[in-house]
Amino acid sequence: MKVVIVGCGRVGAALAEAFDGLGHNVTIIDTSTRAFDRLSDSFSGEAIRGDGTDEDVLRRAGAEDADVFVALTEGDNRNIMATQVAMENLGAKQAIAKINDPVRAAAYAELGIATVCRTTMLTDALLGFLGLKPTGMPSVIAPVPHVHEEGAPMLGASPLSRAAGRSPAEG
Repeated sequence: MKVVIVGCGRVGAALAEAFDGLGHNVTIIDTSTRAFDRLSDSFSGEAIRGDGTDEDVLRRAGAEDADVFVALTEGDNRNIMATQVAMENLGAKQAIAKINDPVRAAAYAELGIATVCRTTMLTDALLGFLGLKPTGMPSVIAPVPHVHEEGAPMLGASPLSRAAGRSPAEG
């Protein structure tokens, strides 16, 4: 499986190592060369210094052939931008964005982007540890399928491509 990860922080590095350890083809992108120091010497994937929202950088990373694209930077907007470029412009098969704001996480699902909300995840984990009831807000939100005139689902459709009745692959 081809995996492209944007953001080589603790989570990005750990996920890259996990996919690599399972034998997958992994490319990780970060704006800081020093971030790659988090990767072990045994990491056999590729590390690319660059902006994960830049289409040329994503092409160099092989995002157009990615089975899985994950954006794990510290910024919600940057993660959403990266996943939209990967899905809509490059045709990544599945894209997931880390989001900090649980309210925005649900809204992004409407754009066809799967999200993982660490705020909700940590809150519920701590409440559960203390024997309290979790918030009930989802931590992982799947993209909402959209339907165009022929009735086929359009996953990952942006407002622009939906308005034009096109799938993400059609632009």
